[in-house]
Amino acid sequence: MIHEVDSALRTLIEREADGMRDVEIVFEAPTREWAGRRNSPTIDVYLYDIREDLRRRERGMHQVYENNVVVSRHLPPRYFKLSYLVTAWTQRPEDEHRLLSSLLTCFVRYEALPRDVLTGPLTELGLPIPITIALPPPEDRAFADVWSALGGELKPSLDLVVTTPMDSGQRPHVGPPVQKPMEITMGGVAGWPGTETKTSPADRSDATASEGDAKSDSDEQSTASTSAGSTPAKTGGRPGPRVAMARKRPPKKAT
Repeated sequence: MIHEVDSALRTLIEREADGMRDVEIVFEAPTREWAGRRNSPTIDVYLYDIREDLRRRERGMHQVYENNVVVSRHLPPRYFKLSYLVTAWTQRPEDEHRLLSSLLTCFVRYEALPRDVLTGPLTELGLPIPITIALPPPEDRAFADVWSALGGELKPSLDLVVTTPMDSGQRPHVGPPVQKPMEITMGGVAGWPGTETKTSPADRSDATASEGDAKSDSDEQSTASTSAGSTPAKTGGRPGPRVAMARKRPPKKAT
């Protein structure tokens, strides 16, 4: 992922920045020894810091569908901030300032890296890659500290930050899709009442629906005959269900 961002930055600088025909673009640390070996105009894009952008971290899972069926799941991408120290190296300070001005104009044109300079996984994710240029450094870091760590002398530079997504590669297993309707089986103790299996109404066949309707009608007739005072028939040595009738009391006479 990092080397692909390096390649995209090189392509963007060579294509968009003015006056870069005879300028070399490198990604080396600008140490004192390295600066002493420079004998041609050079743009140095040095990666000095890598850290995750926690504000962009997402929770949960992303699901991939095919014909309204989930075929895979994966964790959302993680975002990392790549901080580059961009400097110009020539024999004259005026030429360095001209190159820095050209670079600043190049990066200010874009809020994100253009898609035509991206390669590999950066294009496969299909997500924007924001960039910022010359923003104030965080409170926990100063450019003077960076130059001190490199052992060089402080000179004009641009702070370029590229926020790039990265696929975590974590894809939990997804089971096969449901092929049969849901069934619910109910039954009593010692075989009474008998076991009954019901299928979800949306997937029942016409025959199953007809049997259910007939059984419902039979239950209604049995309940009606019991309410009229008839004695229910005994089946299997066990009495049928009883229906309790509530009597209304006559209203009290006024005194």
